[in-house]
Amino acid sequence: MLFQGLAEKLQNTFQKLRGHGKLSEADITAAMREVRLALLEADVSLAVTKDFINKVKERALGQEVMQSLTPAQQVVKIVHSELTALLGGTQSKIAVAAKPPTLIMLVGLQGSGKTTTAAKLALYLRKQNNKRPLLVAADIYRPAAVQQLTVLGKQLDIPVFAMGTDVAPPSIAKGAVEYARTHGEDTVIIDTAGRLHIDEALMDELAEIKSEVNPHEILLVVDAMTGQDAIRMAGAFDEKLGIDGLIMTKLDGDMRGGAALSVKATTGKPVKFAGMGEKPDALEPFHPERMASRILGMGDVMTLIEKAQANYDLDKAKEMERKLRTDEFTFEDFLEQLDQVRSMGPLDELLGMVPGFAKLKKTQGVAVDEKELKRTEAIINSMTPEERRNPALLNGSRRRRIAKGSGTSIQDVNRLVNQFEGMRKMMKQFGGMAKKGKGLGKLPFMK
Repeated sequence: MLFQGLAEKLQNTFQKLRGHGKLSEADITAAMREVRLALLEADVSLAVTKDFINKVKERALGQEVMQSLTPAQQVVKIVHSELTALLGGTQSKIAVAAKPPTLIMLVGLQGSGKTTTAAKLALYLRKQNNKRPLLVAADIYRPAAVQQLTVLGKQLDIPVFAMGTDVAPPSIAKGAVEYARTHGEDTVIIDTAGRLHIDEALMDELAEIKSEVNPHEILLVVDAMTGQDAIRMAGAFDEKLGIDGLIMTKLDGDMRGGAALSVKATTGKPVKFAGMGEKPDALEPFHPERMASRILGMGDVMTLIEKAQANYDLDKAKEMERKLRTDEFTFEDFLEQLDQVRSMGPLDELLGMVPGFAKLKKTQGVAVDEKELKRTEAIINSMTPEERRNPALLNGSRRRRIAKGSGTSIQDVNRLVNQFEGMRKMMKQFGGMAKKGKGLGKLPFMK
């Protein structure tokens, strides 16, 4: 989970504060000590941590907290505000050329994920911004780099400009820009070479490409899991080349998050995109305020809505809503819904965007069980189409056959059918239950 270690520690700290009622200076000092430790353990630099704590403490000891009726909530509000500022304040978007094409140059060390990120960025710009991107294979040194980009472009139906490995990268970049102008491509994404470490030859070549095509954006691709090394690298590339921002790959696997938290304060350069998984569409714009909300367990409704809009068919959603209301929801519909939800990303991550889920997870132990989810799918797939459409047919002998076919027990099948029936009733009565403040129970893949 994103920033899991830091998120858990901060949420625990503020939970303790809520138990105090009115806060004393000693309470705030103790809480800030815990926050400081949490940030340092998350690999945030000492200088950035000290500055952050000083800002929060100064505001927390002011009138807005000490005289508040809800002091703990005010402290959380201040931390959210300062955390947002630390992460960059506002979303930093890619510059767009007044006269197309917009030229984006991706730079970084070998192994940072530049080539796959180039393809992901092209897909994002096409889907979300209606752009016509052109990928440029300008890494002529790494074995199969040109072929890798060509294959990715073919998979995503995005054109790739390549001139082989015998032409100098600056000439390839220049040729790509001319090609884009004559073929109506409005965005050019140049995948450049990397090295295992920064050297003069690499920087000279990148500077030459920059001089040849004058890109509108130079984005450094860094692996978030390299922590403070990513910060040092950003400083080095900026000094030699002048970067406009960063794309952080593997942010979904970085439980600490120190690089993302420190980079803007340390280098002055914003994170513009975050890699959140292996899938081609697993690249998200970096929203500081939303990230701060996720870290503090407040959810991230806007990102959840955007993911749903990108992955859900509106007509299908309306039909599904009608089925739920009229008690026509079947196992086939349930399986289809699972597939659609899974296409949005890992379920645990999605539920983490729901406000209050972090607290529910901690206090009631509600969590997504991937094994249970696979068992659920196996059971449903072992049903006949007729049984999936009409669960009332599921008598004892049919349930025994389904259990055998899915490699589960009759008890597992009975539990799923009972949970499904309960869910159908719950969905039908959802409006009334929400008004009365009743719980919604658990879905079949939760534990």
